[in-house]
Amino acid sequence: MAATETQLMLSVGLIEKDVNGDTLWVWCYPSVSSDLRKVLLSKCCLTQDGRDFHTFVFGQFCRTWYYITTVEVQEPTALNKVTHFSIVVTAKDFNPEKYAALSRILCRMYIKHGSPVKMMEAYVTVLTKGICQSDENGSFLIKDYDVRKAYLAGSVKDVVSQFGMETIILYTALMLKKRIVVHHPRIEALLEFTRVLPTLTWHRKDWSILHPYVHLTDTELEDLKKCPGYIAGFVDPEVSNRSDLFDVYVNLPDSVITVSQSAKEALAMGKLHKEVGHLIVQSAEDAERSDSQVIKVRIPTRLYSAHSCEKCTLESNLTLIHRIFL
Repeated sequence: MAATETQLMLSVGLIEKDVNGDTLWVWCYPSVSSDLRKVLLSKCCLTQDGRDFHTFVFGQFCRTWYYITTVEVQEPTALNKVTHFSIVVTAKDFNPEKYAALSRILCRMYIKHGSPVKMMEAYVTVLTKGICQSDENGSFLIKDYDVRKAYLAGSVKDVVSQFGMETIILYTALMLKKRIVVHHPRIEALLEFTRVLPTLTWHRKDWSILHPYVHLTDTELEDLKKCPGYIAGFVDPEVSNRSDLFDVYVNLPDSVITVSQSAKEALAMGKLHKEVGHLIVQSAEDAERSDSQVIKVRIPTRLYSAHSCEKCTLESNLTLIHRIFL
């Protein structure tokens, strides 16, 4: 198990901000491409003058997931010329909790030793053995972080609570592999919300459609447009004017969902959509149901007539719903 999972890890890098206010990419093992390095620097809050401090962000670029943990150097340490630094881990898999835990250990090591050598040793140990143990800096066991837990870490019930019946628009858009753009000025809220949306098409277990933190740059937008359907998160409000990027636009702070003119026919709501929407809302409002139970809620036969059976679940009926929507 560990051998397979460790093969998902690609690199670890280090960004520093010094006492002069300069921010530099100072070290990486083994390497990242120049394009990816530019994107990672743009995502790191240390390069964003005057903006909020973000302890942890994650996203995807060119099929590579990145996880950035940033800390402030507060106590007297070996890093006497560094005020802040970020640990950047890149990987093939979506698992924020796993890489946040690993990054915290690497951060503590760097603060203590002031050299990336110990970080590299810990990273290689995880890469080869799937484990990293230290009495002073904590322990990390890769098998403790099942990807299914990462998929279910967010709350679909919260999404339904916020958008009610309009959740069916998101559901239908995902089923039809449409382009969903979500805007929120606060990155933490954006990451929390967007990571939940793929659970609405749980049968696919496909988080490759998720691009939770995108900037309006040519490089990132070109990469995004390679995807036939996606969920893309933006902190820049200007994205609302980029109708070429979305079929469905979600204004998260105002809880407003807008369907683009070009997608209105495909996403037109009929009786079936409304009934499924009611079922999703009722299930989400049931305090005794967990998020995973909401995802797998049973759909009554009457909604599909001869097309389904009472034993079918929302999860197993998604392909059928897709055909009916089309």
